[in-house]
Amino acid sequence: MFKPHRFVPKAATVALFALHGVAAHAIAPFTVSDVRIEGLQRIEPGTVFSYLPIKKGDTFTDEKASQAIRALFATGFFSDVRVAAEGNVVIVRVQERPAIATVDFSGIREFDKEALTKALRAVGLSTGRYYDKALVDKAEQELKRQYLTRGYYAAEVTTTVTPVDRNRVSVLFSVVEGPSAKIRQVNFIGNKAFKSSTLRDEMQLSTPNWFSWYTKNDLYSKEKLTGDLERIVSYYRDRGYLEFNIESTQVSISPDKKDMYLTISVHEGEPYTVTSVDLTGELLDKKDELSKLVKVKAGERFSAAKLTESTKAITDRLGEYGYAFATVNVQPEIDQQNHTVGLVMNVETGRRVYVRHVNISGNTKTRDEVVRREMRQFESSWFDSSRLKLSQDRINRLGYFTDVNVTTTPVEGTPDQVDVDVKVTEKPTGAITLGAGFSSSDKVVLSAGVSQDNVFGSGTSLSVNVNTARTYRTLEVTQTDPYFTIDGISRITSAYYRTYYPLYYSTSDSNFRILNVGADLKFGVPFSELDTVYFGIGASQYRINTDDATPASYKNYVAQAGSVSNVIPLTVGWSRDARDSALVPSKGYYSRANAEFGTPAGSEYYKLDLQQQYYYSFARGFVLGLNGQFGYGKAYGGKPFPIFKNYYAGGIGSVRGYETSSLGPRDSTTGDPIGGSKLLVGNIELTFPLPGTGYDRTLRVFTFFDAGNVWGEGQNINLGDLRYGYGLGLAWISPIGPLKISFGFPLVKHENDKYQKFQFQIGTAF
Repeated sequence: MFKPHRFVPKAATVALFALHGVAAHAIAPFTVSDVRIEGLQRIEPGTVFSYLPIKKGDTFTDEKASQAIRALFATGFFSDVRVAAEGNVVIVRVQERPAIATVDFSGIREFDKEALTKALRAVGLSTGRYYDKALVDKAEQELKRQYLTRGYYAAEVTTTVTPVDRNRVSVLFSVVEGPSAKIRQVNFIGNKAFKSSTLRDEMQLSTPNWFSWYTKNDLYSKEKLTGDLERIVSYYRDRGYLEFNIESTQVSISPDKKDMYLTISVHEGEPYTVTSVDLTGELLDKKDELSKLVKVKAGERFSAAKLTESTKAITDRLGEYGYAFATVNVQPEIDQQNHTVGLVMNVETGRRVYVRHVNISGNTKTRDEVVRREMRQFESSWFDSSRLKLSQDRINRLGYFTDVNVTTTPVEGTPDQVDVDVKVTEKPTGAITLGAGFSSSDKVVLSAGVSQDNVFGSGTSLSVNVNTARTYRTLEVTQTDPYFTIDGISRITSAYYRTYYPLYYSTSDSNFRILNVGADLKFGVPFSELDTVYFGIGASQYRINTDDATPASYKNYVAQAGSVSNVIPLTVGWSRDARDSALVPSKGYYSRANAEFGTPAGSEYYKLDLQQQYYYSFARGFVLGLNGQFGYGKAYGGKPFPIFKNYYAGGIGSVRGYETSSLGPRDSTTGDPIGGSKLLVGNIELTFPLPGTGYDRTLRVFTFFDAGNVWGEGQNINLGDLRYGYGLGLAWISPIGPLKISFGFPLVKHENDKYQKFQFQIGTAF
């Protein structure tokens, strides 16, 4: 008879009980008087008892013993489990699996250790977990997969498990990275209509070039290749090739695992011409209106892009009428013999719906009302897709979120209601900005600022800006409340202290300078989604300190108006912003007009400022930007125009290639520029993708052509006096903030002009 005094590990135990299953009567069952656990080191006995199916008072059998072994092995805590019986006492002897004390890496250069630790944690391997060889093997394969995604096909990973104290082990992954495999060739077979170079331009993957260190596009990725193949298909379908398909794709690697070769075999077919376009279905008596939205025309070559654009335009227009789930099903009638296609666009509107609730999520810091007040799709009103899109754009323009996702969810059990779900992802809204300019005359302009655009999640902003240079220093504090009133009237309050050493006049032994201290209050009243009118008032004082080195222009002004000038200006302005993005605009326009009046309580003058910007997107990734600025100032009341209100031109923001503020009238005694009461500036800037980076909008090259000048009192604007500059630059939305580098050169050099060639600006978030 078998006596269950000692049970072997799980696999053998199962086999043993299978052999003796027919002889269960040979085991003498008994009532368990006690259960003892032996071999525990870190695990509490109570934990084991919670999994153990044998309790005091149970009847012990061989089946109970088998169940106990299986249950304890299933926990993953133990490498060995044995059950014995001494009299009526059941003894469970266990051997705990060692715990993982540390997980470390050696030989890695391509990855950060923290990134690899996170990847292994995702597959279940981390410190504190119990050691499992199968899990470690899985982690090793994950490491190799990580290297494969970077093109390291020759990477080798060796795992070393070292026992340490208290039944723990250290796991070390030793990596020999080897060389990364670069894509050396991308070949196309079967293409006749378009050159291989044209098709390669549509791909993200490429052979190595100057910017591969940044784009990593010379490293093979299955996901990137899939996307590239889809782009090639779209390229052909957008040009009428309905029969186009990719027959095969071959990826090969050299024996030394350093070079990769892609071969893509395609079948082009013939281009198709559209013979007819019919709009059918539930048209709501708006067939003429909807037909105007169809971009595909009979007699033209078929374009999948135009067809997609047409269907989207129709569903968006129906969405404006409350049909949130309208669909357009396209039924092509293909004539393969004549290579023509007729299109039937069948419209299904579905039920008209209205919005029940607007739900906002993801705003852990920003208050709910800050997001909700930007919504133009209201609760308990008919669904309107245009208002939904406008709401998303307005929330995006806040600048508080990296991502804004607006979706609709049908209300269960109610076919004519939807909920609008607004999910946002917050980003740091504080920023430190740094700027510097270097000129040909070795002058350095430094600027710094600290701003918080979403103070305590309230939607208000606060900024402190400091600028310092040899000729100009300022400290300014500005607070903006975009919703000073519930109707959306904004309030901008600022206070400042500035010290001017006008242009190049300051010397170590000169006391000549202008001190300016003051504050402004401005209100912005929105008149539409794009238009805002501004009203403001300010109070400031200008003190001009003169000495023997002071230019005659400033001495003459002090003689007429005094060394201290108080200014109480009233301002009124208007702006319209119809750009698609304020940071990287590609289309739309921006208009601004502002008038400033000096009241009789101080200096009496007026200034008029106009600005107009246009952005045009053409080709792919090419954006043409146009900017024009006009300024005009004049004094009244018998006093001269305040010299400290003069316009300046040259350098950043006006005519690149010239020293900052160096253009225009000059002092009669020193020959230094003094600015003027009239300004005219024009800029043309062409932005396009950096060659070799695809169409990445975060890294762009630009060329520019600038023109402008300023004129003083008694002078008329003369286009013959304009100065012209041209150049090129690089714009990069870098991980530490927007970076812009430009090189400017004067088109024609004039005597006494001062030039500035290199400039850069950078901003960083915290």
